Amino acid sequence: MAVAGILNIPKLPLFSSLPLRKQSKPLSISIKASNSQTSTKEEENPSFSSSSSSSSTTTTATTFAPPPNFKPPEPKRFAIRPDKTWDVVGASLALFFRLGTGVFVSGYSASLVSEKEIPPGQYSLELGGSKVKETSKTGPRPEKPIEIYEFEGPTNFVNTQVREIVAVLDIDVLFYPCPKNGPNFRPKVAQMGGKQQFPYMVDPNTGVAMYESDDIIKYLVEKYGDGSVPFMLSLGLLTTLTAGFAMIGRMGRGNSYTPSKLPPKPLEIWSYEGSPFCKIVREVLVELELPHIQRSCARGSLKRQILYEKAGHFQVPYLEDPNTGVQMFESAEIVEYLRATYAQ
Repeated sequence: MAVAGILNIPKLPLFSSLPLRKQSKPLSISIKASNSQTSTKEEENPSFSSSSSSSSTTTTATTFAPPPNFKPPEPKRFAIRPDKTWDVVGASLALFFRLGTGVFVSGYSASLVSEKEIPPGQYSLELGGSKVKETSKTGPRPEKPIEIYEFEGPTNFVNTQVREIVAVLDIDVLFYPCPKNGPNFRPKVAQMGGKQQFPYMVDPNTGVAMYESDDIIKYLVEKYGDGSVPFMLSLGLLTTLTAGFAMIGRMGRGNSYTPSKLPPKPLEIWSYEGSPFCKIVREVLVELELPHIQRSCARGSLKRQILYEKAGHFQVPYLEDPNTGVQMFESAEIVEYLRATYAQ
């Protein structure tokens, strides 16, 4: 296929920085994490804890194991299980209303090249007889994952905007889900920041903590990007409205707490906000209030190569559960696994 095309996402004007609230004492919110490509603070005590609070939420002495006779499914690229068709369709509305925001890493560029130009063992998307060569431009990398307290749902769609910028900047985040009636992390946000408002971000690399999605976005692009807020995240009320419309197909999902067993280590999910398959899994992670490290891997991310080498295949979502040793692809089966393993 002798066709060459290129897609460039240009930079947008800089936004002036906002005064950020720094804490007088370094804030540490941590959960024991497994070894991985991205460094995460690891402690001997598996409890969830905060230096800003005298109380802590602890896990019970529970042994976690995969469901009986569990076997990870074989990955099927771009396949939809028949009983999940409408779930995927509903989750795909964001691609239309948000114009693909959260699908591409900042500075994304793609071109069609011959197969010979892609070395063996390098991840690339194949189209006919050609391959897609993808590049991006990322800023400084945070040493420790950014920590974000948030939840899915139509009443709090500003969280969507923060997750989109996480994908654009290609940064890893330790998410602490805070669904309605969640017993663990909603109270912690009130202890740390003084009120239960979401999203709430903590950057353990700088000690900065803040509410308000717009402020979080501006902080992240100035600290870990080129200072430019993507077009679809800079439209004020229109940004908010389109983010709300994007959630119409998933009304009520990822919003309310489902009683669950809190694991000692955060799960790890390779995903990005623009993928409808990833969204379905994220909703369940939130409902079960399961802390999880998101390895962001939107189009153009170098982490696509890392996952390709790790699993011998690239596809998202990809779940790694250090509490059971399970590693698996396929969103529908991941959802079933999470409910079987962690729901009360």
